[in-house]
Amino acid sequence: MEARAVNRFIESSPRKMRLVIDLIRGASVDKALEILHFSPKHSSKNAEKTLRSAVSNLINKDDAARVEPSELFVKEAFVNVGPTLKRISPAPMGRAYKIRKRSCHLTIVVAKKV
Repeated sequence: MEARAVNRFIESSPRKMRLVIDLIRGASVDKALEILHFSPKHSSKNAEKTLRSAVSNLINKDDAARVEPSELFVKEAFVNVGPTLKRISPAPMGRAYKIRKRSCHLTIVVAKKV
């Protein structure tokens, strides 16, 4: 049994988010939550929130079965590119510099250990 959680339009670049997500892919949920909670990266807060949501989705999916978070692991975790906000900053001699404010979509799938 598995469940997924998707967090969309996160205001962080996909490159920075992937650094955090690579740390938890394939890890048990307890260990992944510990890694994310104590990680100094700003993206880890969004990743922790999404992971907790995926665990909650799995627990709510099957009320009859007793699911402990220690029995779960991160089956899949990936980051996709979201829309980019384009802005312009004034530059010397009448020019303009492009500013790209990138965003990303985060998907985490958790499953029971077999």
